[in-house]
Amino acid sequence: MFEVTVEQTFAAGHALRNYHGKSEDVHGHNYRVRVTVEGEQLDSTGLLVDFLEVNRLISGAVGYLDHHFINDLPPFDEINPSAENIAKYFYDRISVGLTNEVPVHISAIQVWETDTSSAIYRP
Repeated sequence: MFEVTVEQTFAAGHALRNYHGKSEDVHGHNYRVRVTVEGEQLDSTGLLVDFLEVNRLISGAVGYLDHHFINDLPPFDEINPSAENIAKYFYDRISVGLTNEVPVHISAIQVWETDTSSAIYRP
């Protein structure tokens, strides 16, 4: 099994609904998102996927959230903008655009809110 991992960062604000504590108030994070793609074979060039293509897909999803109040943006105007839901958002946005010469899939999306706290979504 081969894996390719790409990371990007973005800054955004949010507030957790139905949460009692500091995170219920509006606050911001310098997020980091890591996307891991896996597959069993390499393409004719010897690549699993092109790093640039994965970066492009992540950039589109990051650009939607970067420097915004996440609670105002669909789907987070209806679902809580937790790190777990943000990880699932990245999966939903990126997986539809992931096309390749050989079969690949996203094995994990990890989203950090801080240097020491993250959530992972595995489809």
